Amino acid sequence: MGYDFDRIVERKGTNSLKYDFARERGKREDVLPLWVADMDFQTAPEILEQLKQAVEHGIYGYSESKDGYFRAVQHWYDEHFGWHVEKNWLVKTPGVVFALAMAIKAFTKKGDAVLLQQPMYYPFSEVIRDNDRVLINSPLKLENGHYEIDFEDLEEKIQDNSVKLFLLCSPHNPVGRVWQEWELRKLGDICLRHSVLVVSDEIHSDFTYEGHVHHVFANLSPEISNITVTCTAPSKTFNLAGLQVSNIFISNGELRKQFKKAVDAAGYSQLNLMGLVACQAAYEKGEPWFKALKAYLAENLEFVRVYLKEHLPQISLVEPEGTYLIWLDFRRLGLTESQREDLIVNKAHLWLDSGAMFGSDGEGFERINIACPRAVLQKALEQLEKALKES
Repeated sequence: MGYDFDRIVERKGTNSLKYDFARERGKREDVLPLWVADMDFQTAPEILEQLKQAVEHGIYGYSESKDGYFRAVQHWYDEHFGWHVEKNWLVKTPGVVFALAMAIKAFTKKGDAVLLQQPMYYPFSEVIRDNDRVLINSPLKLENGHYEIDFEDLEEKIQDNSVKLFLLCSPHNPVGRVWQEWELRKLGDICLRHSVLVVSDEIHSDFTYEGHVHHVFANLSPEISNITVTCTAPSKTFNLAGLQVSNIFISNGELRKQFKKAVDAAGYSQLNLMGLVACQAAYEKGEPWFKALKAYLAENLEFVRVYLKEHLPQISLVEPEGTYLIWLDFRRLGLTESQREDLIVNKAHLWLDSGAMFGSDGEGFERINIACPRAVLQKALEQLEKALKES
């Protein structure tokens, strides 16, 4: 079956956070948005069909999942990652960020240190600080255009600050690293050595480019699984973020009990009916659409590579290994943060994610979402090129 990812779907006027809230977010109304991580593609028709049936039924009462839901999720992770999950490991939440917050509440107390690796998806920092925990940053090292883990710094930070919890982003957002197995094992060994629990956000795990393989952190060994909370969701893969459904896997029964207690204390129980329907349909029937999507995204990435080389050589692409979010280095332009914002928003009429949002280690960079029709991507790059020429 053919899928038309070049088709432009009008999103303005739909209460889209990406398109309809520029003014509320301090931007001008005419910006072209390539910021927040949702896609400009309609989800798989097989998912739409199941959602239509649920809508037409007309009753939207409290709902739960049956065995078919779990089997669909289980099969996806078996087939794609060789990771066999058990039903009793599963705790469903409305989102991964919610799960991060629940893990922080469950496994740490106020004043405890929580470690992450910046530049990093900014809600990680927010849930640490907003819950009165201490953020400890072990920054990634950028060497020859490639980000690496500073293992020595990471272990020192854990020891010096009595770190209790490590928030791992795998694949990493925003820098696009797909961690190799040896890197994850080394992280696991450090955390085991110092009794650090790991919350592994693997929401982008389905998006890896050729030559790169995602390894589920908890699947590396029984010992690592025993200290890990694995956060997954169909939302990035199938563009379902607004339906609020995530699948959190915790093999350690005591950790799972603590996590569920935190979720219960937050007053949360049943998931969104449509999220449950969409998740099951995605993992049962969405594979052909997803494969076509990955091929299209790879072509979009190649388009950006070529365009930057031919038209915007002063902006460097940090070569992504995964995700549909790319990390661009603007530092050679020599602009301050406010000057770059003026260039992008007021001159290029674009809405991107400033690297500073991801921590001070992201200053001078911009995150761009390439999950859009190629014509939209081309328009955005042309607007940026024009703005630079006229500056």
